[in-house]
Amino acid sequence: MSGGPDGVLLVDKPAGITSTRALALAKRALGSRKAGHTGTLDPFATGLLPLVFGEATKFSRFLIDADKTYLATLRLGASSTTGDTEGEILECGPVTVDFAEIAAISREFVGLSTQVPPMHSAIRVQGQRLYDLARQGVEVPRAPRGVRIDFLDIVEFFGEKLVISVKCSKGTYIRVLAEDIGKRLGCGAYLTDLRRTETGGFLVGDAAGIPELEAMGPGAARRRLLPVEVLVRSLPRTDLEEREAWAIRNGQVMPADPAWATGDRALFGPGGKFIGVGVVVEGRLEASRLMATDASAPG
Repeated sequence: MSGGPDGVLLVDKPAGITSTRALALAKRALGSRKAGHTGTLDPFATGLLPLVFGEATKFSRFLIDADKTYLATLRLGASSTTGDTEGEILECGPVTVDFAEIAAISREFVGLSTQVPPMHSAIRVQGQRLYDLARQGVEVPRAPRGVRIDFLDIVEFFGEKLVISVKCSKGTYIRVLAEDIGKRLGCGAYLTDLRRTETGGFLVGDAAGIPELEAMGPGAARRRLLPVEVLVRSLPRTDLEEREAWAIRNGQVMPADPAWATGDRALFGPGGKFIGVGVVVEGRLEASRLMATDASAPG
């Protein structure tokens, strides 16, 4: 069994620190050793950073893969070597576009498309992080990656300032989106502010700030943890009888309901207790990742 707290903590990451640093501060606030995050935010970005503790680390991939929503502020009429405020800023000329032009061009980005990952990113190429190569002045070819944007709404437009709300798939770089919007408008653009407002159905309004967690003490901070099973709420649910739950916990395979689709399922035992995730393959249900638990024989 896990010796520390188990669950999901919603943190509102401040600007100026890495996601890894935010995780370290949250671990200290909760008095926990075993924890991880579910997708990083750049140091200059703020907003929702779901953290997983204890047994929840086993199921973090379901949130890592989730769609995310951002509030992004763009400066029009200029570009940046990094796509944000941390790079060298280059003036590109006056902004002559109007709201209607921006709205029309923004609609072009909705749907499936491809992005070339920026050099200032954590992707590894030949064993090295791209941002490490960028700091050395080295640029390498990057293969385009498929992304999906569900909506891109204009929140505010005034002068050189453009604020947009974007819901997108995992792996979408908002910095690249800002640069691409600037290119289509013909005036250049880069990010001046980025805030993640939602991920996998979790909202930043429900998150706690780091200073708030530090001030409340470990006991109160742990009470902010959401149960582990919130990570798999998007999966179809299977409720097992006691002997079925015991069998799954002990590595046995059981026949799947013919109505079940192939793929992952959230498994619950008697009393609605979360057991873990199983997978349906070729008409059989077997364990994928399970909560640590007593696997002794049922009574």
